[in-house]
Amino acid sequence: MAAPRATRMNIPLRRVAVACALMIFALMGKVSEIQTLRANSLADDPRNLRAMIDRFAHPRGDILLRDNTVLATGTRQAGMFRYRRVYPGGPMYAPVTGHLSIYGATGVERAEDEVLSGADPKVRVRTLVGGQAEQGASVRLTIDSRAQRAAYEGLRATGHKGAAVAVDPSTGAILALASYPSYDPNVYATFDGEALADTDERLRADATRPLLNRATEHTYPPGSAFKIVTTAAALGTGNISPETSVAAPTRLTLPGTTTLLGNAGGEACGNGRPTLAVAFRLSCNTAFAVLGLQLGQRVLRAQAEAFGFNGAGPGIALPLARSVYPVRLDAAQTAMSAIGQFDVRATPFEITMIAAAVASRGVIMRPYLVAEVVLRDGTVVSVTDPESMPRTISRDVADQLTAMMVTVTGPGGTGSAAALPGIDVAAKTGTAENAAGAADHAVFTAFAPADEPRVAVGVVVENGGFGGDVAAPIARDIMKAVLD
Repeated sequence: MAAPRATRMNIPLRRVAVACALMIFALMGKVSEIQTLRANSLADDPRNLRAMIDRFAHPRGDILLRDNTVLATGTRQAGMFRYRRVYPGGPMYAPVTGHLSIYGATGVERAEDEVLSGADPKVRVRTLVGGQAEQGASVRLTIDSRAQRAAYEGLRATGHKGAAVAVDPSTGAILALASYPSYDPNVYATFDGEALADTDERLRADATRPLLNRATEHTYPPGSAFKIVTTAAALGTGNISPETSVAAPTRLTLPGTTTLLGNAGGEACGNGRPTLAVAFRLSCNTAFAVLGLQLGQRVLRAQAEAFGFNGAGPGIALPLARSVYPVRLDAAQTAMSAIGQFDVRATPFEITMIAAAVASRGVIMRPYLVAEVVLRDGTVVSVTDPESMPRTISRDVADQLTAMMVTVTGPGGTGSAAALPGIDVAAKTGTAENAAGAADHAVFTAFAPADEPRVAVGVVVENGGFGGDVAAPIARDIMKAVLD
């Protein structure tokens, strides 16, 4: 009788043994997965204390302006975290530098983290060959200090939220990138986790959204600044010239609706049949709405996409929201889109690139923010070379647009507040409607000198009103800062 009893006892024991073996194999498999497949993600996890300590254990490279002014650097200190990040540039440069904290990074700190930390293979090899201790490389930006100050201070003086961007159209170098209101990145450099959490919660709850980079991450209706695109599409057909007469009624009933579209202030547009050049100088809504209907949504969309709408955009070391020209429009929507309304949306960065495309005679130079990477001993690791992008408009269309845009800042033009003594400035104003009951956004884009462009700008002031009154002076001061 013992054998049957032993057999009955061995059955559950075998089952337990099999179950234990399966659990051991499962455990070994999970350990292998963690050690191999998930090793990198765990190392990069912001909750990984070892990774956090290592991040601040070695000197991190500086972030510099084009003139070597320091925007971000590190200071040695006692304690578990040996190097603390410091931002002498403060709020003025925060949209560019971003910040580095124990929980992560933003802005250039994030985009160039491998270079700044020294993890980049090129930096590591150069450091080892030079016999230097482990450290990061510095990043020299294209930002011009005078242009950046003019942009930031100009926005702050309005008392409104907004953004401003400036680029060198001949190279693509970004000269200014300002967003207001901003924040002090130094508040994120603390190693006190509780204080950091409180600071982050407070800034995220702020109704003015100081952490938002409005220059690249927020889109607006471009308003009449989009008429550059509509005009380019019209000139590109070969059937319309600046001297072509266009229909410009005082009021236009949008097709299929009872909605009346008027010009600014309800004014007439010349004699009702102005030339395209005059309609552009006066920024007549009805003339461009009619022109949009004649061209059709496909032609307008194709031209908008050539300028960069609906695309991912060029990589500029910062997050860039998609500028949008809508699809599947009816006639009324097409008319409104032709004047930069309805669902057309653009970042201030894209608004700048519209002017830059005209300034560079149709071939946009790829914009870039990082000029070069250098080691602490001055050794240059890499340099960004100017690079052209696909042609946006023909040289002939660009030349015609330039001539028309110059009249905008001349006597009787809507952008005369952006005029510079002795310099021809090519520009376009915009006054963009937004939420019902809210004041219009002020929009302005320009480049100068018109005959040999060195700077292109884009400015948006939220709820600022008429672009020629509020945004144009900011653009003027930025251009002056670059050209002086």
